[in-house]
Amino acid sequence: MIATTGQAAVPLPPARQFLLSVAASLACPDDAVADERDDVRTVLFGSLDAGRSSFVSAGAKVAPGGIARDGIVTLATLGYGLRPERDWWGDPRAKAGLTPPRTLRHTVQAGAVAGWQWVRDWGVAAVFAGPELAFEVLDSPGTRRLPAPRWGARVQGEVWARPTKSTLLTTTVIAGTARWSAWGRVSWGVRLPDRSAAYLGPEAALYADRTGYRKWSLGFHATDFAIARLSVRVSAGWLYEEQIRRPGSYGTLTVWMPL
Repeated sequence: MIATTGQAAVPLPPARQFLLSVAASLACPDDAVADERDDVRTVLFGSLDAGRSSFVSAGAKVAPGGIARDGIVTLATLGYGLRPERDWWGDPRAKAGLTPPRTLRHTVQAGAVAGWQWVRDWGVAAVFAGPELAFEVLDSPGTRRLPAPRWGARVQGEVWARPTKSTLLTTTVIAGTARWSAWGRVSWGVRLPDRSAAYLGPEAALYADRTGYRKWSLGFHATDFAIARLSVRVSAGWLYEEQIRRPGSYGTLTVWMPL
């Protein structure tokens, strides 16, 4: 990574390179962000989680004191999700041994949280809290329901640590009361053996909400590689959804751009 001084480009110290990468990563719940400038304060990002269910979101992170320094951090996100469901627990047809009809759940969710990040030589830790808003539509051949939007509170915690010079360990947990949902992910990465700053390794995640929906996933990720002006994270692997009752696959794509 190179820092531009206005006269010449000079290499950043290794510790500073890492801090610029992982401090900016807090812009997204499950993605690393890197930039070459020490004065970056705003990062725009977007992500797509695709599989049997899908979720797309976009947002921004603002750190008034800079993304690579201790201080206040704010996050704003807006997302839309679609997932198929079958009521295996409450539908009378399921109790009779028959397959219940499929329902499509449309979800729109938004949040605005603020918190504090701590930047150290070993990595970055941060905590956030704030309001969130969610509303859902259930769409099936016989039912269509439009409930009122629900307000709630969201909390989020993240740790991005580098156990060695060439490895990256991340942990993220997000919970909210608008849908009474919780999501967590842990990933491990090894820096690719070239000039790229990307890390490659395994990841595991768990999601659950008040509807009884549960999803586990296990896969591999490549984090923090560049395409033109954008930085990118991709991952893919295996997942299991309780309400579907069979395994499947997933893929995610996230892009971000510091301003």
